[in-house]
Amino acid sequence: MSHDGNDLQKIKELIEVMKANGLTELEIKHGDEAITLKRSQPQSQQGPVPLIMQQAPPLNTSQIPSQAANEPAADKPDESLVDITSPIVGTCYFAPSPDSEPFVEIGSEITPQSVVCIIEAMKVMNEIKPETSGTIVEIVAENGQAVEYGQVLFRLRPD
Repeated sequence: MSHDGNDLQKIKELIEVMKANGLTELEIKHGDEAITLKRSQPQSQQGPVPLIMQQAPPLNTSQIPSQAANEPAADKPDESLVDITSPIVGTCYFAPSPDSEPFVEIGSEITPQSVVCIIEAMKVMNEIKPETSGTIVEIVAENGQAVEYGQVLFRLRPD
């Protein structure tokens, strides 16, 4: 590689792209050359601990049962909802093109053959279909947002 300064600058730019998109690994191949960048995230290992500590210590959860007596119906439908999750890492799009209507909206009736969104991964558009029929009750992801494997995209009430 004769352009060490340019190569170093490109690597720095790729690292910034990784940080901006929350990526931990990036591999690029061009002809016979390949580069793999991996980034450790020690903060992510420490990150869940404070979150768990924030969720576990609040004794407000002991106060919730007194309120839950007034809201048991609100909790039960949430348990009956089915999550539609991302099977891959990529960018989520709700419509086939920017000018098109979205595949689904809140209240849309869907079947296992329905396309609910597209996830772009490595320039490949992957149609995402639910595993069950039902009605979309919540859209969790955002259009154009990077999504992770297993991230909830939609919630539906099964038929």
